[in-house]
Amino acid sequence: MPGLKDVKDQISGVKKTAQITKAMNMVASAKLRGAQDKMESFRPYAEKFAEAMRDLSSGMEGSDLPLMEVRDVKTVEIVVVTSDRGLCGSFNANIVKAAEKLAKQYEAEGKNVSFVTIGKKAYQVLRRTGNVRASYSDIMSSFQMFNAREISQGITEAFLNGDSDRVDLIYGKFHSVAVQKPETEELLPIKAVEAEGEEAAVENGATGSYIYEPDPNEIMEALLPLHLNVQVYRAMLEVGASEHAARMAAMDKATNACKDIIKELTQLYNKARQAAVTNELMDIVGGAEALKG
Repeated sequence: MPGLKDVKDQISGVKKTAQITKAMNMVASAKLRGAQDKMESFRPYAEKFAEAMRDLSSGMEGSDLPLMEVRDVKTVEIVVVTSDRGLCGSFNANIVKAAEKLAKQYEAEGKNVSFVTIGKKAYQVLRRTGNVRASYSDIMSSFQMFNAREISQGITEAFLNGDSDRVDLIYGKFHSVAVQKPETEELLPIKAVEAEGEEAAVENGATGSYIYEPDPNEIMEALLPLHLNVQVYRAMLEVGASEHAARMAAMDKATNACKDIIKELTQLYNKARQAAVTNELMDIVGGAEALKG
């Protein structure tokens, strides 16, 4: 059985760890409020932007728009968005695993795969593959729209130059404080929505077609790059909120685990102390009996 001092030192160390994890839980909770508000404020804009893009692209062919050009896919680029910091459970690991699984599926089909990593955690793992074309680290703690614009411009240039024929986006989507799951979306080429018939239009509440000025092709040419910016920025916002939620849950579990360990060590300490007291009493009784004899 360990000595009393050793057990007491262990209890003291675990208590300090519990204080740290509790503090990190409170910090993550405070940051989550701001990140969640920012994400939820941007979601309606992103949804409305996507709706406008669907209306514009309805029945449109992408032959005149390079970002809507559908090619024979030989090279796929996967954009992986994670956080820069750890201590948030399996959140980042799940995103990277989803990216690796998707890459293996493409490779099994004979396609070449490259990665663009956003966030340090994705780069730390995927750099071992040797297929990381570009990485953007140390930006997830204070990113802005211009960061998303820079990233989407690099992705667009690679697609237009023929370095990639398809671009997929993988990120951690925020469903709730308790649930954050990897989400996969096709980023490029941007798919046109098929025109709806009259019956479908009536069912959806549409009563007529829109007239655009200037020509829809000109509008789409200007909006397609902005659409990519919005998609990338939205994914970064989702990951930002998900990271804090996952860290808050992980630190809460760590604090509870520390409490369980302290309870077990306290029981062990009490047993060791009781054993020491019993041994001392036995020595005293034995000495008294020896004096009597």
